[in-house]
Amino acid sequence: MTKLLKMSLRNCSLQGQVPDLSRIPELGYIDLSWNQLTGPIPQNKLSDNITTIDLSNNKLTGTIPVNFSGLPLLQQLSLSNNSLDGTISSSVWQNVTFNATARLTLDFENNLIKNISGVLHPPANVTLKLHGNPVCANANQLNISLFCGSQNAEEKLDTLSNSATGCPAQSCPTDSNFEYIPASPIRCSCAAPIRVGYRLKSPGFSDFRPYLSSFDTYISSGLHLILYQTSVDTFAWDEGPRLRMYLKIFPPLNHTQFNASEIGRIKSMFTGWNIEDSDIFGPYELLNFTLLPPYSSVTVESTNSGLKKGAVVGIVLGAIAAAVTLSAIVSIIILRRRGGYHRGALRKRPLSKAQMKIEGVKGFTFSEMSAATNHFNNQVGQGGYGKVYKGILADGTIVAIKRAQEGSLQGSKEFYTEIELLSRLHHRNLVSLLGYCDEEYEQMLVYEFMSNGTLRDHLSGKIKGTLNFSRRLRIALASSKGILYLHTEANPPIFHRDIKSTNILLDERFVAKVADFGLSRLAPLPEAEGVVPGHVSTVVKGTPGYLDPEYFLTHKLTDKSDVYSLGVVFLELLTGMQPISHGKNIVREVNNAYQSGMTFSVIDANMGSYPSECIEKFVSLALRCCKDETDARPSMAEVVRELDIIQKMTPEADSTTSSVSMATDPEKAKSLNPSSSMATEHSLTSMVDVSGSDLLSGTIPSIRPR
Repeated sequence: MTKLLKMSLRNCSLQGQVPDLSRIPELGYIDLSWNQLTGPIPQNKLSDNITTIDLSNNKLTGTIPVNFSGLPLLQQLSLSNNSLDGTISSSVWQNVTFNATARLTLDFENNLIKNISGVLHPPANVTLKLHGNPVCANANQLNISLFCGSQNAEEKLDTLSNSATGCPAQSCPTDSNFEYIPASPIRCSCAAPIRVGYRLKSPGFSDFRPYLSSFDTYISSGLHLILYQTSVDTFAWDEGPRLRMYLKIFPPLNHTQFNASEIGRIKSMFTGWNIEDSDIFGPYELLNFTLLPPYSSVTVESTNSGLKKGAVVGIVLGAIAAAVTLSAIVSIIILRRRGGYHRGALRKRPLSKAQMKIEGVKGFTFSEMSAATNHFNNQVGQGGYGKVYKGILADGTIVAIKRAQEGSLQGSKEFYTEIELLSRLHHRNLVSLLGYCDEEYEQMLVYEFMSNGTLRDHLSGKIKGTLNFSRRLRIALASSKGILYLHTEANPPIFHRDIKSTNILLDERFVAKVADFGLSRLAPLPEAEGVVPGHVSTVVKGTPGYLDPEYFLTHKLTDKSDVYSLGVVFLELLTGMQPISHGKNIVREVNNAYQSGMTFSVIDANMGSYPSECIEKFVSLALRCCKDETDARPSMAEVVRELDIIQKMTPEADSTTSSVSMATDPEKAKSLNPSSSMATEHSLTSMVDVSGSDLLSGTIPSIRPR
């Protein structure tokens, strides 16, 4: 593993011997503490980048290897609570060259060490802990008692002396939160800083002080500021271990405070993770961004000064589109006032025969839609396209009617193209289109009604009840099969382009169906030479948090773009988290937990019990779907295949399926257990009326399940 920087496998119930890690050239941090490792410690020399070695609380035997001496960056060597014996060589600290801020902690407590070779006079910046070893009973060893006491943990909080010394107090009004810039090239420069709470989530060191200078360089460079503008005020270690710190960011020379746009830029650098991760400092998180007077009245809008060409083009095209739309609206208003258009009159335009020749999809009139929805008084959802209403048709069919708002009406050709596209899609895991209405100024689509709402409603707790692991896995598998049908069996194939948990709907049996094809694109057709292009070049559209980063950067839409979005949905199923929340990205958060061996810490507690092996495989699959590189992601066929394997591994899969069948067949449940009939009927009726979906549907599909 030539690129490995940090190995943290703490408290993982590992057994066997410590592996030889000497051939990992960049390794800087090893934590194998609180396991059940046995045998001797390997003798080969570790990487010169090593700052931390923690093998404490195992069952290690043998001597302390000499390879621990001469490690130039070593800060902590912890071997406490093992059964190590023999002699410690003083060369462990004698061969280290310390700078003014470096410290070295050597924790050998509670072992079987009998002697120390060499001179026992470690320098002041070396902490040696020998308590609980036989060597502490050796009265002949000079100064041994100094290192044999039971020592408390080191103080965690460090407050740095960053104040400018020798500057007149009255020249910088502290009551207005102004202060001297500690590292200013002009002595006694006074300004108001921004205060930032910041945490390193997985730093590659145990002692921060030797890295203060390089951190200042890293953070100022990452924020595109001059070195003197950033200052670490305090820092402390949190559990993890994570390094929490408080920064002060000062305006440039000859300015006493930042303007609003610069504050917005700096904030967006933090919240958008635009500061590149460092090998030694690792990933970070923003704890708080504090604006005290004179900034307290400033309204900050995060900006992104580093717009790429594609984003600029998108903004320009968006502005042009907005201008055209505005012109059209103004023109319509003028024409209306002149009596040229009247919505009520034009609503009666009859549908042409050509418009009615869409097989399997019925054309409805506006009056039929109005009657079905009680004059559009039964709204159950709303999205960017318009509002969604629950309706009951004349034949008693319960439907979801998506009514476009006036400003979002498509052209007649585009509207019928979408209807023709949807009319050809027949799969049990795709929401069925039942009909449409297209009278002047009114465009509506009529779908089957999905009584259990959206997947997001259930994960967020908006709909009461829990989704156990088996049911979540079935939802993932059903959604995948629907997308696989779009990619491989629809004619022509389709890229969905807007897969998200609010577009995955659940029927009364909790069968998942993919909905909302408003952004869908046809897959590329073969060229003259018979070669099928691998992508469609198109303007980037979709939902933040679900967008394929490769598609966002290149504008090349592929089938793997849907795979990425579906991978994000899988992570939602596993964790219950939203794709983006409080500045945190679900892909990054789960990947960090997975890489650090803390996968189960992010699993949704509302899921109940689950088979750990199945969870691990599901998480691994989801993260592979969310790889940045398109080629590294699996195909939809591979996704379906792997989910099938995981489902077969799930112990409770069969029993859960049986219980669902009973829940959807009250008479069957009653015959098996008469006392349960009332509860079953109550649970069914309580799941019928659900709101909050962008596109809801209901009754059992009329098409034959695949």
